[in-house]
Amino acid sequence: MSDQEEDFATMFDASVKARQFRRGQTIEGTIVGFGPKVAFVNVGGKGEAEIDIAELKDADGDVEVSVGDRISGMVVSTSGGIVLSRKGVRNAATQRELEDAFASGLAVEGKVASVVKGGYEVRVARERAFCPLSQIDIIRTEDPATHVGRVYAFRIIEYKDAGKTVVLSRRKLLEEQQRAGAAELRKSIVPGAVLAGRVTSVVDFGAFVDLGGGIQGLLHVSEMGWSRVTNPREIVAAGDPITVKVLRVDDGTQKIALGLKQLLDDPWSKVSATYEVGQVRTGRITRLTEFGAFVELEPGIEALAHASTFPPTGNAGGWVKSVSAGATGAFEILSIDPEKKRIGVALIEEGSSRSGDMTPLASEPPMSLGSLGDSLRDALKKRQ
Repeated sequence: MSDQEEDFATMFDASVKARQFRRGQTIEGTIVGFGPKVAFVNVGGKGEAEIDIAELKDADGDVEVSVGDRISGMVVSTSGGIVLSRKGVRNAATQRELEDAFASGLAVEGKVASVVKGGYEVRVARERAFCPLSQIDIIRTEDPATHVGRVYAFRIIEYKDAGKTVVLSRRKLLEEQQRAGAAELRKSIVPGAVLAGRVTSVVDFGAFVDLGGGIQGLLHVSEMGWSRVTNPREIVAAGDPITVKVLRVDDGTQKIALGLKQLLDDPWSKVSATYEVGQVRTGRITRLTEFGAFVELEPGIEALAHASTFPPTGNAGGWVKSVSAGATGAFEILSIDPEKKRIGVALIEEGSSRSGDMTPLASEPPMSLGSLGDSLRDALKKRQ
């Protein structure tokens, strides 16, 4: 047989072989070689197909197959030979996996790609899915961009239109995990226990803290710091990680009372060494009552100046008109009871021989809690 006849026979055989396949058909073959732009695939007998090398590369641009490896491909052309493509097969395989995961309730892993209207675009393998804003976490997300770039496990809650619509929920998985661990977790929530949690919401009277397993406790504003806290939002914010101490657990209602200041140094522990009767200190009036005024001598240390220690004005209760919350002045220490955390003081009138160089009673704006909040946050970070 001449060379021309042999070339014709080869071409005829390839043409016959090609006609055995149809476009859209998925077939398997073995990689037998690589050319500059295509790889050659043995699809049975003397039949050989081509596939673009670009379709054999991974995300980093490296060819992920070698000679001898078997691959699946979809026939995209039979004109003059068989041409394969893996794109359709890969998409179909991924869609089948998603559909199976939806039917069986299995979790899938996805990466949050971007924030879109109403939620997030999530990439699961090479497929796009949607996660509503309310389904990305158990607690409300203040800044949606926080989740972008994160890889989470999701439950598929909706799959339709052959995979064109895939809706995910991370929240359902987290809730399932919470229920599974709640019973065991409650055993560790006892008075005195120090636990890590996360702030779920902040209200005027304190903050609710998620301790895990769907269990929440209340951190009352009075337990946030040794200094008087009037605005809990200056101390914590929703989403903040936090370490707290369990103060009380109500067996009947299952309500849990938490404390934060108990994990910080108690300023009263140093009172005996730094305060003496007869000492004069500058103080700031924090609030007024019928029986006197509370005076902050330093953050966390409050004293009481009884009404009887203020200058008389000739009528009962008239002393209140001479002072106001936020005013500062010089106060003499009259009594100290560290165990009961009580200090009695008296205002020293301006011009008195005891006043010395102390600041006279003058109205000033109430002190901001910003520095206190910063101090508490710094202390918490050191403990985590």
